[in-house]
Amino acid sequence: MPNIGDLKRIRAGFLSTIYHTSFILMCNKWIEKKLKMEVDWQLYGTGPSIIEKFIENKLDIGYIGLPPTIIGIDKGASIKCVAGGHVEGTLLIALDHFQSYNELNQDIDIVLKQFQDKVIGVPRRGSIHDVILRDWIKKVGLEDQVQIQNYEISDFILIDMQEHLLDAAVGTPALAAFLRQHLNTRIIIPAPILWPYNPSYGIVISDSLINNHSEIVEKIVRLHQDACTALRETPKKIAKIVEKEIELVKQDFILETFAISPKYCAALPPEFINSTMKFIATLRELGYIEKNLQKSEIFNLSFINKIHSEKHHYENGINL
Repeated sequence: MPNIGDLKRIRAGFLSTIYHTSFILMCNKWIEKKLKMEVDWQLYGTGPSIIEKFIENKLDIGYIGLPPTIIGIDKGASIKCVAGGHVEGTLLIALDHFQSYNELNQDIDIVLKQFQDKVIGVPRRGSIHDVILRDWIKKVGLEDQVQIQNYEISDFILIDMQEHLLDAAVGTPALAAFLRQHLNTRIIIPAPILWPYNPSYGIVISDSLINNHSEIVEKIVRLHQDACTALRETPKKIAKIVEKEIELVKQDFILETFAISPKYCAALPPEFINSTMKFIATLRELGYIEKNLQKSEIFNLSFINKIHSEKHHYENGINL
């Protein structure tokens, strides 16, 4: 168990997704400076990897998609989502000889049937991208005709596409921008079409931290909200911060990634919650969970409702 008696140190799990506010808090040392606490920032390749650490009681905070969170809770993780972060962060990207959703009369069935006898790469099983892809493949009856290849680290998707081992990929806006930098790829199905308001990430916190140090959780959520606001209002400034932290990633790439699906906010509005709850049935059908979890088992709204009482900003875009 963490040493939370005096909360000198917290452990935060984050992903390499550059529009997550983890980068803003980490690079600026906001928690260290404003809350006078040490933070052990731990980088993970996928959301399910973060969940494994929550189950082992080795994390206090996670920046993670909601489907892995649901799977974790079903498996016994004592965690709650206390804030949003981003919606609609899953896209289908393919080599540019494939036709797009708009080119095929906005018929998603026809779009996906292009990938019969093809291979689609996607992050680890149980990630939000994996769940959305498998749900659509099942809906259009292509379960035995499309091969899905899961990856522990999304960067390897590029390598396999370069080696002609993959025809397409499902993943984040960052993956879309990354592939486009190196290959002739394009977005085939945009994020709003695959799953409207899909909860691409939120702030997940251990029940232990919530129950024993609610005042610290509230302060962390406030910092997260401030970071979301900064990302919307000053994306170029944030891009410079991220560029400095990740030396191989340039500002133009970061801004391109920010702009692909510019839906950032800390709020947990009904749209975010309802979209999350729709995953319950899908996850049960796919065999990822057993329980019919309720909203109260996934979310703790007390912090964000106090901090973010105004209308959400997911549709406000960013100031480029």
